[in-house]
Amino acid sequence: MIIQPLRSGISLMFLIWVGFSFCVNVGAQDEKMNVVFVLCDDHRFDCLGAAGHPFLETPHIDALASKGAMLTHAYVTTSLCSPSRASILTGQYAHNHRVVDNYHPVDPGLIFFPQQMQKSGYETAFIGKWHMGGDIDDRQRGFDHWVAFKGQGTYWPDGHGTTREVPQTTYDGFNVNGQRVPQKGYITDELTDYAIDWLNQRKSDKPFFMYVSHKAVHADFVPADRHRGRYENADLPIRTPTIAEMKKGNLPMWVRNQRNSRHGAEFGYNIEGFSPEVYYRRYCESLLAVDDSVGRLTTYLADRELLDNTLFIYMGDNGFQFGDHGLIDKRTAYEASAKVPLLMMAKGKIPAGLRFEGLVGNIDLAPTILDATQSPEIENIDGQSFWSALCAADASQLKRPDLLYEYYWERNYPHTPTLHAIIGGRWKYIRCHGLWDRDELYDLEQDPGEMNNLIDRPEQADRIVALNKRLWQLLFESNGREVPLLEDRGPRFPWRHPEESAKAEFPREYFRRNEYGEQK
Repeated sequence: MIIQPLRSGISLMFLIWVGFSFCVNVGAQDEKMNVVFVLCDDHRFDCLGAAGHPFLETPHIDALASKGAMLTHAYVTTSLCSPSRASILTGQYAHNHRVVDNYHPVDPGLIFFPQQMQKSGYETAFIGKWHMGGDIDDRQRGFDHWVAFKGQGTYWPDGHGTTREVPQTTYDGFNVNGQRVPQKGYITDELTDYAIDWLNQRKSDKPFFMYVSHKAVHADFVPADRHRGRYENADLPIRTPTIAEMKKGNLPMWVRNQRNSRHGAEFGYNIEGFSPEVYYRRYCESLLAVDDSVGRLTTYLADRELLDNTLFIYMGDNGFQFGDHGLIDKRTAYEASAKVPLLMMAKGKIPAGLRFEGLVGNIDLAPTILDATQSPEIENIDGQSFWSALCAADASQLKRPDLLYEYYWERNYPHTPTLHAIIGGRWKYIRCHGLWDRDELYDLEQDPGEMNNLIDRPEQADRIVALNKRLWQLLFESNGREVPLLEDRGPRFPWRHPEESAKAEFPREYFRRNEYGEQK
């Protein structure tokens, strides 16, 4: 190209500015981090080697903690698959995105954070469990590449290894960019294959965002054949309290009644002779393939010199109870249900070996990832970015004392009431809604197992008033004054076992001698 003589210094300066701007823009694009987000279903916070588990072998997930950060105070704001996943994608509480069960889809008007990443130049992929809207596995907004399955899918295409078929189990295989493709093998391994295949086949030089959403470790827990029986003789770190302990601890009626229900330790999943111990062993064995998956992904990235410029995130969508409070499953505001593992690694940005104690929630993932990738923010968001605080290893930057927890009663599983709670600090306050029952207050510093309910202690009266006021403040600030109400969908499981625990008695503090309120 022949450049004509310049007529003025202004023209020369203009060309210099254009060239400089081009170089800066190219450099900024090159410096954008790739992001891999791995979500594990039902992974409770203490089921990791890095969390001090006595026997679980999770070397690849643990490596994220040694090479990056382990966020020790990470919670979900609703402990249920679909609501939690919707909060991750939108940065909103469930009362705003209104996905409050596993049968209803996200409103099409809501923005998912990968849409914002596309606007800033990212190529995006979703691979795995969508699980919003029942059997919907259609391609969703914000994703250039799509691999998903309907409902809960299945661990194996022939169903082997399972003892029961959970609601929304499907054997339809995968939706791969609109094409129905049969499932061939163990789902955790196959989803990892799809993830690596997409990375291998990428033609673009854009930075990428890949969301790998595992079915594992959702019940009914089915480990890979290679891991079956690994922990058959291991001593388990779980224990179901006795009825006497639950009564002594002042636990609400609904908790003691749930003990004999589909989500209780006595009649779990309405299976005769249900054993939390058997399920826990299978759960731990099923986690091993998830750890293998993390290892395969990080090894692939490292071998292709991509890992040093990748933000790698691992998280659970909610926890899981194995006899805690006499319960199984999730949905409650207790630590075993609401607290999750969260590990993040980004070389040169997140300090290696950091144990970050700042309080973060699933509603914070969207703004944090958008912040880290210099992508446009989402309006009407409830979460906040913790990216700067994490990179600076300074939890004091967050200025957040607590999180709002919410769960809305489901007709499908009527044993857990609508709950609102203040979580994340020393004191946990749980308010049940629509029940003639007691609320809950726990001192997690003195009672980490949450078995000593202090709600009727006179010395805690002022604290309870303050926490109740704080609860309503968080609800009002986030427009949470209405209970989302959706039509009935899916099967119901109201059953109790006739030979297990009888119904609990009313709280003693509700009994009065006369109209003047004198205690009996």
